[in-house]
Amino acid sequence: MSKIWTRMGDGSAIELTPDELRQEIVAGSEDAADKGQIPALDENEIDKLVEIFSAPWRVIGVEPGHEVPLTKDETACTLVSSQLSSGAHLQISREDAVEVFERVFAFDTMELGWIDYSFKPAKPMVSLDQVAVERLLSTTIFPMLYGAMPNMGLYYTPDGPFTNPADLLPLMKMDEARAEEMNAAELCMEDMIYVCKRFDEIGADGIDFDTTASAGDADFWATLKTVEELKKTTDLGIEVGMSGEFILGMHGEVEYNGKRLAGMFPHQQLKVVEEAGADIFGPVCNTKTNKAAAWNTARAVTFVKEVCKQATIPIHVNVGMGVGGVPMFETPPIDAVTRASVAMVEVAKVDGL
Repeated sequence: MSKIWTRMGDGSAIELTPDELRQEIVAGSEDAADKGQIPALDENEIDKLVEIFSAPWRVIGVEPGHEVPLTKDETACTLVSSQLSSGAHLQISREDAVEVFERVFAFDTMELGWIDYSFKPAKPMVSLDQVAVERLLSTTIFPMLYGAMPNMGLYYTPDGPFTNPADLLPLMKMDEARAEEMNAAELCMEDMIYVCKRFDEIGADGIDFDTTASAGDADFWATLKTVEELKKTTDLGIEVGMSGEFILGMHGEVEYNGKRLAGMFPHQQLKVVEEAGADIFGPVCNTKTNKAAAWNTARAVTFVKEVCKQATIPIHVNVGMGVGGVPMFETPPIDAVTRASVAMVEVAKVDGL
């Protein structure tokens, strides 16, 4: 029986028989269906994924007419830095890098972000970044966003003013740990609102909240409250991209509009993001390195298909290193990336990547 060349979740090459490939796809979809309590992929969708992963070409694409726009986080630093996703370390400015992405790579949108890509370190540099974004608004055509991570963990010691809950929990100081989380969330929200409003002042097209909820449910709450405030007081377009498929209950009791945030899967996260007023939602599904790329992609597509089914706003799924069916590797192999991307468009029906 002929073998199909494919990948594992860590990017290593493997070969599967057609039957083994189909089994991986079915198992991945069933895993998502079980965890999220959502429908698994039907036979036609499974057949489509088998077709995608059986394609003999190294790089594949969507059918003509099915193209979707791209948004991307901190893209300029990919060219400027030597440390971010094996950056090219070109001797150019971040503004030059943004223009290269428009005029050479033909990207659909772009964002600028401070090198230390979180709101807390970006705050003292906001005036400098205002100048850069304002200049780019006059020299580029595509939508220009500003991006950063809430990264609420930076507000805990030794980096911030609040006691780290991880130090309090082993001492069984539950109430104190929860109180410090909410203190950090309030200050994080204050910083995010300040930075975002500064970019509204100079006419930025939008804000990308990247890796949202990386510090758990209080981090997610801070972002939702920030989005709520910005939609009331600014004209900024807002994209909320998540950090994981499951909201960690670091606090455990935080609610938004009466909904407990801990334990939410992507289709549940969508609803509170919509309520907050965001314009684009970026769901995340984590990659398991010891499972086949087909398993991971089928699992991610199952989650995201349900998100798209329920969404009233555009869905730009996160398809990058270690998420969305893409292997967990610093420079993910293009064969796996394109297959995951095509699957998200053709099967999950996302609006963008």
